[in-house]
Amino acid sequence: MALLPQPAKLERIAGQFALSSTTRIVVPSGRPDVKHVAEQLAQFIRSARGISVLIVEDGAEAGAISLVVEPSIKNAEAYTIDVDGARVRIAASDVRGLYYGAVTLWQLATDPSAREGIPAVRIADAPRFAWRGVMLDSARHFQSTDDIKHLLDQMALHKLNTFHWHLTDDQGWRLEIKRYPKLTSVGGCREPVGPDVALTGSKNKPYCGFYTQAQAREIVAYAADRHITVVPEIEMPGHAQAAIAAYPEFGASGKKTKPSTDWGVNTWLFNPDDKTFTFMTNVMDEVMAVFPSTYIHVGGDEAAKDQWEQSRAVQEKMKSLGFHDEEQLQGWFVARIGKYLDEHHRRLIGWDEILDGDVPTSAAVMSWRGVKGAIKAANAGHDVVLAPSPTLYTDYLQSDLPSEQPGRPQVQSLRTVYDFDPVPADISADKADHVLGAQITAFSEYLPTWQRTQHAIFPRIAAIAERTWSTKADWDSFIQRLPAQMDRYREAGIMPADSAYAVSINVAAAAGDKATVTLANQSGYGSIHYTTDGSAPMPQSPTYTAPFEVPLPTTVRANAFANGFGLAGPRDRSIDAASLARRSSDELATCTDKLVLRIESPEPLSGPRPVYRVDIMNTCWTWKAAALDGKTAVDVRIDRLPFNYQLWKDAAGIVDRKTATRNGELEIRKDTCDGERLATLPLPKEGATTLHGKLAPVSGTHDLCLFFTGKPEQTIRVLGDVQLL
Repeated sequence: MALLPQPAKLERIAGQFALSSTTRIVVPSGRPDVKHVAEQLAQFIRSARGISVLIVEDGAEAGAISLVVEPSIKNAEAYTIDVDGARVRIAASDVRGLYYGAVTLWQLATDPSAREGIPAVRIADAPRFAWRGVMLDSARHFQSTDDIKHLLDQMALHKLNTFHWHLTDDQGWRLEIKRYPKLTSVGGCREPVGPDVALTGSKNKPYCGFYTQAQAREIVAYAADRHITVVPEIEMPGHAQAAIAAYPEFGASGKKTKPSTDWGVNTWLFNPDDKTFTFMTNVMDEVMAVFPSTYIHVGGDEAAKDQWEQSRAVQEKMKSLGFHDEEQLQGWFVARIGKYLDEHHRRLIGWDEILDGDVPTSAAVMSWRGVKGAIKAANAGHDVVLAPSPTLYTDYLQSDLPSEQPGRPQVQSLRTVYDFDPVPADISADKADHVLGAQITAFSEYLPTWQRTQHAIFPRIAAIAERTWSTKADWDSFIQRLPAQMDRYREAGIMPADSAYAVSINVAAAAGDKATVTLANQSGYGSIHYTTDGSAPMPQSPTYTAPFEVPLPTTVRANAFANGFGLAGPRDRSIDAASLARRSSDELATCTDKLVLRIESPEPLSGPRPVYRVDIMNTCWTWKAAALDGKTAVDVRIDRLPFNYQLWKDAAGIVDRKTATRNGELEIRKDTCDGERLATLPLPKEGATTLHGKLAPVSGTHDLCLFFTGKPEQTIRVLGDVQLL
């Protein structure tokens, strides 16, 4: 049955409950909170079946759906469901449990087996973890309140209960603070970054956005109505450039700046003096007035200490406190904010760098640098939330399909997320209770639109929901239940990534003007069917069982099917002699894997924009086993993009190659990057263009190394595709 997350206990029994216009929802009298859950359930039924049901108090259970308050169910989020041919009974001790029971009943009503009625079942269910979350970064890119509500709706339908809202960073301050209006009037606007120009309409029009306190309260109330807690994040002492741009007097350097237009690690830090703490506590007062959550997230990550090291005042402050290094100073900074939150009956949570200083055990730790921070924190007595990079970071791509969007191309597949256990093995058994749960995180550098954000989060949200709710992991069951959930997404206006089911079409040259075609899909689920005549693949199309040959030219189209339905959008590939001698940057290997990205061009302003795969630390690619017989020339499509990255100390590792001409060159070498030079193609000053050059004669099959001379500074050269001629 297509229930997500999988209930703790489920027994299928004979029969079904028929929904009709005469169906009633029965609630106890004098419980308006339970009646509200009934109203939400009625809306679920209306959206699923188009049936309006009546809500009554203290009616008979026969023929009805009853919501029952059962004090013997101890966990507030736990529930039971009993469905037979005569009635439906949802029981819980708290409205949270009743709500989750209503969600499960909605899923039963939308299960493919439920066309005639709700299947008869007995379910006893409760969550594994208390923190089941999604983090959304609204600082780098801004989402509308409607987009956020859309996400909250889906979180609730996955029984996720924590919305971690990343509201401030170097690139933007997104929450209205009435005492400091320049935080949003100055800190809420930046120059557009790369493809942001398509959103603003002009590189001269700033990228702006912030949430008023009224809007934030609206989000909080909307989430609470779905039993979701909103945990705000206000970054400190680093990731503070937007705030310091608004109020330079609170910065460690005392210098003026602008909100950052670069991704990465910026070096602007808050000044750890009393004036800054007054500012921070005033901000916290307004944050706490808007957000009633127990936890307030204060960031604490990637605080590059350059400005503290260079500030005489900060160094004197550090010595007066008896500290030997800046990490101790950061720990003191965070602990001072934590003490203020404690005094207001709140709890501090921060990224795992806060462990580098002396923070009290009352501070909770969110582990993002893998799981080591969680292990260290839990074993030291801190509560922890698992959010490790790269596994649970949704800006990492879900597949290596060419249809993937810009982002980090080191694939974190749906199964990678599903296989993650939120309790690392190295946490002592007696400390395992310190694991509050886990969350996926959507950092938005490469997610400028809600459509892109949907693709990044869905369906990975289903995987994290199951691993934080269900006590058992069963990938084979999950991947079979997911297609029905994908249909639910589409019904709700969500366009999920179909990467787990989509078919990859790989080709290789074969003898006699033919090509060998290999088909596969990531999950291995479903039967792959294909066509070679350009028609849409159907379940009746040829079944793929092994690699096959096609004559040139041929267009292969393929899809995976289960139960007669397509699991993904069909993929196609046109194969001819030219395509066999062409490779895109996605099909080339990067020479190193220092910091590989798929970057989108800022042009054109409307319509599709090209995307390039590049190691921004080393603009070098390798074509493995290129067939060079008869190849005498080469066309290379290149582009020039903004280099908007702050790499801090890693910048010293950017590869710099000596140039021979003013604008540099693209060199092509045989076998290795130090091998025989086959071509040197001078670069023009402009950006997007196609280079054409002669290729030194070479026979046989060889690796090709292609690299740009020079190094990225204000711009970076990128490679689009290489065509051997």
